[in-house]
Amino acid sequence: MRLCAAPPFAPDTPCTDESRWRPHDLLRLARLAPVPDEPTWVPEAFARAPFAVVRRARAAPGFVAAGLRGGTRAERFGTWVNADDIESSVSPESLLAIAPSPERAALAAFVALASLREAPGPLRDFVWGPTGSAGFELATQVHTPTESSDLDLLIRMPRRSDAATIAALAATLARAAQHAGTRVDAQLETPAGGVALAELAQWTSGKARVLARASDGARLVADPW
Repeated sequence: MRLCAAPPFAPDTPCTDESRWRPHDLLRLARLAPVPDEPTWVPEAFARAPFAVVRRARAAPGFVAAGLRGGTRAERFGTWVNADDIESSVSPESLLAIAPSPERAALAAFVALASLREAPGPLRDFVWGPTGSAGFELATQVHTPTESSDLDLLIRMPRRSDAATIAALAATLARAAQHAGTRVDAQLETPAGGVALAELAQWTSGKARVLARASDGARLVADPW
């Protein structure tokens, strides 16, 4: 997040990981309480699409760390939502069942996603789905990706995968990216946290550690499983 609000709870409040919602889930909110020093674009963006994405941070009971997005890449704001204001949630994998509107389907991010939906190979063995701007549009029906937008994915990988599988995943995404003329970036959800597919591929080739992003911060780990 480019900016982040101060937590609405005392620094010494015991915090936990909320199990009902996971990082990258999109939350539809009944309301968004204003916070001090929030960017001026936040109210308008929330009125346009009353959704926030779950981010990786622990929170006091009754709160969820979430992020809001505006109309540009620079408009990102980390905040905290009240769990009682959450009306529903959408996971990345559930968005695979939703198609973009016909007039938007030719955007590179959606072309790449359509290619991956039909791709043979290792991706079919995992639970996965779109995040980022493509996922946001599929969940909210608000135009979000542009002609130059990348496709971001989340791939759930709770168990160890071998080097051949990781390489095959990377090759599958590279083919979809080339076909669509855009970038396809994937984050793997491992027991240690979120790990970039590109970095994990280097790890399987001998890199000593990988960067894993967890709710208590990012850290280098020798083994994400």
